[in-house]
Amino acid sequence: MAYWLMKSEPDELSIKDLARLGEARWDGVRNYQARNFLRTMAVGDQFFFYHSSCPEPGIAGIARISAAAYPDPTALDPQSHYFDAKANDEKNPWSAVDVAHVETFGKVLQLGYLKQQTALAELPLVQKGSRLSVMPVTAEQWAAVLALR
Repeated sequence: MAYWLMKSEPDELSIKDLARLGEARWDGVRNYQARNFLRTMAVGDQFFFYHSSCPEPGIAGIARISAAAYPDPTALDPQSHYFDAKANDEKNPWSAVDVAHVETFGKVLQLGYLKQQTALAELPLVQKGSRLSVMPVTAEQWAAVLALR
């Protein structure tokens, strides 16, 4: 099993939304490196659910991959914020995965707090200039975050 961190704006999909829904599609990733990470995910991989672009950014819980990568339908939907006019049924460069709720943390592990943790110094999230919405997490980093909750 691999570990990941995936960012979502809570007004689009929050950890509480995912807990209520049970499962949801993770779509709208429009960065090629992040998309490539999505494509390597396997069913059962777990990820930290990170709330971004909000007053309290941070890790809000854990979810798992419930369906491997498939073409992102939002790229073909002209009504979607994630529409890509260059995509079509034969050539859709974007991918989505399905995710399932695992755990909601009692408190959000805020970014500033995560940056203070020596064990997380190499986590891409806490490094300057790292803006990817999907990133790998090592087993050691996974354990270090779990110890903080």
